[in-house]
Amino acid sequence: MALGSNLIVGLTGGMGCGKSTAAAFFAEHGFRRLDADQVVRDELLTDSAVMALIREKFGTGVADGHGRIRRDRLAAVVFADHQALAWLEDLLHPRLRARWQAVLAGARNEKFIVEVPLLFEKGMENWFDFTVCVATDSGLQLQRLEKRGFPPDLARQRLARQWPLARKCELSDFVLLNDGTPGFLREQVSLLVQRPPPTHQPDR
Repeated sequence: MALGSNLIVGLTGGMGCGKSTAAAFFAEHGFRRLDADQVVRDELLTDSAVMALIREKFGTGVADGHGRIRRDRLAAVVFADHQALAWLEDLLHPRLRARWQAVLAGARNEKFIVEVPLLFEKGMENWFDFTVCVATDSGLQLQRLEKRGFPPDLARQRLARQWPLARKCELSDFVLLNDGTPGFLREQVSLLVQRPPPTHQPDR
């Protein structure tokens, strides 16, 4: 396997399906976690060059008084405008991939679980040794998002920007069902990590 014989698993699913919970269970089996949303939030949207490009594109209304990007204001703009969202994703995803490659290049014989909400939407499936989708009932998705503070209309708007969950399940190598207890999800992860990975070669 390429890149220092690291095993790299792509984890996806819809909002509110439990990707982070599943990733934590992978970590119990020695996987290092990489979270796309966290990298974007903590590294890319605080990068001076990225912030300057976003302010230039969308104006200072998406920033605070110090020029730092306000994620809530930026989200309100891009999720209401498909072209604006596509522009932002085109800005961030190459930089996101570069950050991951820097981490992976410094690792040898490690296992990684990489959380990527838009894994299939952005054609990233060939970055990984295999892909896993966390799935749940749509009603549970909305309930979980509301508990996280998303108003129902905003939650539906965000979900509409992602591919249907059934399509992601169809494209994934493995599917984890998260309609039950955390213990049920943990058991599925435990069984999965004991399986040999598929043999296709990732494009890294």
